[in-house]
Amino acid sequence: MPLYLSRTMKSSFAAACCIALCAFSLAVQARAQQPEQPGIAVPAPSPTLSITAREVLLDVVVTDAQGHPVPGLTAADFSVTEEGAPQQIRRLDEHHAMSADDLGRLRQIPTLPPNTFTNFTPVTNTNACTVILLDAMDMSVPVQMYLREQLIGYLKHMQPGASIAIFQVDNEMRLIQGFTSDQQLLLAAAESKRDMPSMNRPMRGTGELNQIARMEILRSGMRTLGRYLAGFPGRKNLIWFTAQLPASMFYGGGIGSPFRDSFGIIASDVSGLTDVLTVSRVAVYPVDTRGLQGLRQFQAESRGMPTPGNFAASAARQSMNYADLDLVAAATGGKAYYNNNGMQQIIAQVVDDGSNYYSLAYATTNSQWNGQLRHFKITVDRPHVKLQYREGYFAIDRERQEQMQIAAMARRMQRKGAQPADFAPPAAAPPPPGAAPGSTSGSTPGPHGKSGFAAAMDLGAVPPTEIVFTASLLPAGATDKVDKNAPLPEGNFLRPEWRGKPFRNETILFHIDAHNISLARAPDGKRHGTVEFVAIVYDNTAAVVNTLEQTVLLNLSLSGYRNLLQTGLPMRATIAVPAKGNYFLRLGVRDVDGDHMGALEIPVDQIKPGVAGQGLDQP
Repeated sequence: MPLYLSRTMKSSFAAACCIALCAFSLAVQARAQQPEQPGIAVPAPSPTLSITAREVLLDVVVTDAQGHPVPGLTAADFSVTEEGAPQQIRRLDEHHAMSADDLGRLRQIPTLPPNTFTNFTPVTNTNACTVILLDAMDMSVPVQMYLREQLIGYLKHMQPGASIAIFQVDNEMRLIQGFTSDQQLLLAAAESKRDMPSMNRPMRGTGELNQIARMEILRSGMRTLGRYLAGFPGRKNLIWFTAQLPASMFYGGGIGSPFRDSFGIIASDVSGLTDVLTVSRVAVYPVDTRGLQGLRQFQAESRGMPTPGNFAASAARQSMNYADLDLVAAATGGKAYYNNNGMQQIIAQVVDDGSNYYSLAYATTNSQWNGQLRHFKITVDRPHVKLQYREGYFAIDRERQEQMQIAAMARRMQRKGAQPADFAPPAAAPPPPGAAPGSTSGSTPGPHGKSGFAAAMDLGAVPPTEIVFTASLLPAGATDKVDKNAPLPEGNFLRPEWRGKPFRNETILFHIDAHNISLARAPDGKRHGTVEFVAIVYDNTAAVVNTLEQTVLLNLSLSGYRNLLQTGLPMRATIAVPAKGNYFLRLGVRDVDGDHMGALEIPVDQIKPGVAGQGLDQP
């Protein structure tokens, strides 16, 4: 299995989502039939009852004729139909913008013990968060500078309580500032070099190679952004500042669904559909950064009189770009903005609208899970109101997905020559008995493409939060060293240029929240899954120094599965880190079957020598 070792740092952006399909199952199993014995009355076998209800959850923004949120609605005010069939609303919740006092009442996350790290980020707003994405791929430097000024202007006067994250995409997706309500922290990020205009040549025009390049950046970047947002609760309002969407996004090469809501921008693109149990609740608000504009034929730099032909062609291109923005917004429950220079006011409006909304749920009456796109329609019994919500969902067959997952795991086990063992999480951290024999591996870098987990393990990459975990470290007190010509100790995969230098063995205890690990249920009732653990040591030039990979195959009984959910999944690993120099430890966990992942990055100089992290005994 290839490791994650290229220095290339790929990422990029996305556009999609705000609803999801949730599956809930209730099964009442029959008692085992006892053998008949003489003189003993044997009760009749109990019937087996199996009930499955699939619930659709969605967010709805309701505004009046002036664009203001409409409060105080009840379930009786809403009507929902799915493909024309009336649906019964099971639950309706109203959400409001959180004040500074509301945020102060949120439970604070305790400080982690020494040498204990996590990719969990405490949310500053459990109701709604705002993501600002600056798409520099098609923006000139003057436009970027103007947009930056508008962003700073908004942040200087932002309302207390708004939780905001800032991203920028040029040749990769970059996290400028994670979610925070701290006005000064956001201003510092917006005014820093991290958010400076990109000097890369804008990717504009209609050339095929240009379109393909931008499409690839968007495709990988949108998944990066989706994996980052997956770990945050509530509604996410994604404000995407862009000048033009690539045509291939809508014609023949869709970008799929990066937010795991089983709904793509393009109805025919089902290749990106994944776990229907994940609710990302992302609404996209695309903003045309070209602002107020007329047709090119009437601009000062144009020469000659406009002709009917080129007038019509220019108007058609402009209308198509506006239609593309509207399509993205409608598909995800957001709203498109164009012909508007007030970027600062647009941010304020999106933050306000996206923080005041309703979430409703209904159990669909359609039991045909054929993978087709289902549309629904929502109305409110109030005059002159406007609604924003997702357009539909794909009816994914969950049982068929589990069967495919089990078959894929069986093929992996056959290739490895391993059999999974039942796993019960221990109280401490020895390697779990669920690990298949020979499942630990390591190697030096090899050439391969970077995508998915490989890209997430790059130094400085946006950290995915689909799987939340902590990592406790215990550095060795003494250094070790081997002769350049001597074989390395078992499990040490230092690159040749570091083999003659002193190193320390860092012991790592992973502890994973297993709730987002995809474990398929086989006909025998057991749960199957595969989890990868990866540790990579980088130097300060992003060169790989050492790497380690471990794979755990799980085959869980019902009691083992319950125990896993209650106590989490531990894994112990040891990796050699040079004793001198500036190094970074990138740790990652991946659910292979569900393609969920988590990652975090630790500067080695933050690891305190001789101090045991949480759950690790002193040496």
